[in-house]
Amino acid sequence: MRKVILAFESASVSTRLKDVLESEGAFSCLVCHSAAEVKRTVLKLRISSIVCGFKLVDQTCEDLYHDLPDYCAMLMVSKQSNLDMCETPGIFQLPTPVHKGEFIASVRMLTQFQEQNPKGRRPTRRSEEEQHLIDAAKALLMEDGRMTEEEAHRYLQKRSMDNGAKLVDTAREILSGS
Repeated sequence: MRKVILAFESASVSTRLKDVLESEGAFSCLVCHSAAEVKRTVLKLRISSIVCGFKLVDQTCEDLYHDLPDYCAMLMVSKQSNLDMCETPGIFQLPTPVHKGEFIASVRMLTQFQEQNPKGRRPTRRSEEEQHLIDAAKALLMEDGRMTEEEAHRYLQKRSMDNGAKLVDTAREILSGS
């Protein structure tokens, strides 16, 4: 069973998401409401998958991510405007509202990513060139009108996770027509 930390300010949101994940039978969830609690839990139990909202009572989740050990991965679930403010490339994002199946699949991908990447190589900030490649790949995916920018970004993230590749490498692959 995969262990996941759910970190949300709201107890009711945490409880609902815990029920959704644990009903699948593949996840065991621990609920935290503060960044300090997440840090203690990660260090004590060495749990590497964290699902969180945009902020907690004592810190934003982006700041929390930078305080966590390198073996941790984070999925931020929030409204798109909050996700747009997140500038950390290593944080996976899922905009709300989200369907139950999409949420479960995203958490499953996060935990699988952690299993395939146990040493936790965290990405560094992207260079301007890398960001340009990613933006160009998203533009190409949106060109035919079948994807929004959000969908194109999620497609790039999912394809990167599935292939165990960096986002910029996946963008290059898409731009080269592979």
